[in-house]
Amino acid sequence: MEIGIAMIGLICGLGVNYLSDVLPIHRKLVSQPICTHCGMTISWKDYILFKPCKNCHQDRWVRNKIIAILMPVVFLAVWYFPNGRLSYIENVLLITYFFLIGIIDLEHRLILHPTSILGAAIGLFLGVRMHGLMATLIGGAAGFTIMFVLYYLGGVFTKLLGKWRGEEIEEIPLGFGDVNLSGVLGLILGWPGVTAGLLFAILAGGIFSGFYIVVQKLLGRYQAFSAIPYAPFLLIGCSILLFVPK
Repeated sequence: MEIGIAMIGLICGLGVNYLSDVLPIHRKLVSQPICTHCGMTISWKDYILFKPCKNCHQDRWVRNKIIAILMPVVFLAVWYFPNGRLSYIENVLLITYFFLIGIIDLEHRLILHPTSILGAAIGLFLGVRMHGLMATLIGGAAGFTIMFVLYYLGGVFTKLLGKWRGEEIEEIPLGFGDVNLSGVLGLILGWPGVTAGLLFAILAGGIFSGFYIVVQKLLGRYQAFSAIPYAPFLLIGCSILLFVPK
C-alpha cells in the first residue's frame, strides 16, 4: 500500500512539474514538456528521468527533483495522519492543486485564470461536502470580497505613496489573482472558516515579510516595495485549518 501511495505521489509530482512549466508560458496544455531555460520541447522520457535539455544542455530545475521527492512524502503523511474532514482522494486532489498554485506564483508571480476556474470547481464540490451549499457560497463571496477590498486599498496606498515620493511605484501589494484565489479558498473553508484562513494568511505573510526585510538589510540588498508572492501564505492559512489536527 505504501509503495502504491508513493507512486501516486510521484505521478502527481510529475504532473505538477509539467503544468508549472508549460501553463505560465503557453496558457494551455501542450503535447510535450518544455525546457524552462530555452523553451524547446523535451521528450517525456528525458523529462521523467530528469535529463538535461538536449538543446541548451541546462540541468533541470532543482524544483522538479524536490517536488518528485516531496509529494510522495506528503501523500504518505496524509495517509498515516488523515484529517477526518475529507476522503484520501479529496485530500490528494486538494494538495496537488495547492502545490501547483504555489509553485507557479513563486516562480512567475501569477495565478492563472484557468487554475482559478479549476479551483472554483474543486472548492465548490469540497465545500458543499463539508459545509453545505449556503455556507460554501457565502464563504467564497466573503473570501473574494475581503481580498478585493485589500487589493483596492493597496492600489490606492501605492498611488498616494508614489505621489508623496515623487516617483511611480510599479509594484503592487496584491494581484487580482490573489483575489480569485481567496474566493476559491473561501469556497473550501466556507463561512465563517474563511475569516480564520485569511487571518492566518495575513499573519504568516507579515511574519515572513518582517524576516525577509531584516535578512535583506543585513545582506545589504534591501529594496523598498519588493514584491513577494502572496498565494503561498493564502494556501498556508487554508492548510492550517484543513490539515492541522484540532
